[in-house]
Amino acid sequence: MAKRYSIQAVIHPGDESGYVAECIDLAVVTQGQTLDETVQNLREALPLHLDGEDLTEMGLAPDPPLMVTMELEPVHA
Repeated sequence: MAKRYSIQAVIHPGDESGYVAECIDLAVVTQGQTLDETVQNLREALPLHLDGEDLTEMGLAPDPPLMVTMELEPVHA
């Protein structure tokens, strides 16, 4: 298995308000009212999820950075 050198997540608007962040390859989902709060919650959730896990066994390189993509609704003029 090839090692992934980053953890990827997508942030999108929540169904009713705020934002939702979901990791692509890990079972980590969090939310917040602002983008900053959502990213901070994600940064707090990831170490909790990975605590005690063997990153190599999970296909991750040591200390992988977080790469976040924002999903936006199209705007029509």
